[in-house]
Amino acid sequence: MEPRLSVVIVSWNVRALLQRAIDSLYASWEGSGAQRDSLEVIVVDNGSHDGTVAMVRERFPQVRLVANRENRGFTGGNNQGIRLARAPYLFLLNPDTAIIDDAPARLLGYLEAHPRVGVVGPMLLNADGSIQSSRRRFPTLPVLFLESTWLQGLARPWLRRYYVEDRPPDVVQEVDWVTGAAMMVRRAALDEAGLFDEGFFMYSEELDLCRRIRAAGWTIVYLPTARIYHYVGKSSEQVVAARHIHFQTSKVRYARKYHGAAVAELLRLWLLGQYLWQMGLEGTKLLLGHRPALRRERLRAYRQVLASGLRGGRRPRPQ
Repeated sequence: MEPRLSVVIVSWNVRALLQRAIDSLYASWEGSGAQRDSLEVIVVDNGSHDGTVAMVRERFPQVRLVANRENRGFTGGNNQGIRLARAPYLFLLNPDTAIIDDAPARLLGYLEAHPRVGVVGPMLLNADGSIQSSRRRFPTLPVLFLESTWLQGLARPWLRRYYVEDRPPDVVQEVDWVTGAAMMVRRAALDEAGLFDEGFFMYSEELDLCRRIRAAGWTIVYLPTARIYHYVGKSSEQVVAARHIHFQTSKVRYARKYHGAAVAELLRLWLLGQYLWQMGLEGTKLLLGHRPALRRERLRAYRQVLASGLRGGRRPRPQ
């Protein structure tokens, strides 16, 4: 039987969460009345050392497993899985998620009923059941320069629009993009727009992909009747400095692709200046004896960010 839906999960050192995610996925799919054989699950493991590969082989022998020896990033891992997938619809799912009710079937049904929708994303919930922001407009320059810096408070008017806070979260709506923790994509849209740009190791990759899919003429929809728990950042929180570096270099790469080299270079220097300022603040607090272990940890992370120069990633390739 050819699958109706292929699910791609990229994992790195989150064995227990991955097991829960796969269990919830199969329970949801079979609970919706679909046959298990109509669901193809592909796990791409990016060099985990916590027993993830052995767990998948033993507990889920029906899953197609790709065991990378090195970490190929969120983009490289997803592209591997997408190339192996056989279904006309692909569900890109983080391992730190848990399906609620029949969310995958609802997302799939929406795509099947709306032929010009290229991507549909569910409502994401935090562990306490509160709504997690997962729908976005494309970022403006103030958002690129101020989000996730110590000056973020100054960007509140732009961020409110960026996070689509001017619309109710419980209404089906077209958006610019949805976050990549759980997004269902039509294969035909990927055929036109291309796969993930692997110059983004992680962060901003779904923003870039959705922008290209929209440019190809497809629409992107947020579907709140499909709900999924997302336990944020359980892989990336293992390496704090790398998380900062990947997040900011991806932001610079996005700026270069869509706003030009001059804006990207100005953004890179601006962000480095923010980390220098943060180092000064943390150093002062350390001298004052305020939570010294935390201050030393942050200073180590910020030094690594500055040493990187935020130059990670290759130059954008033509799409």
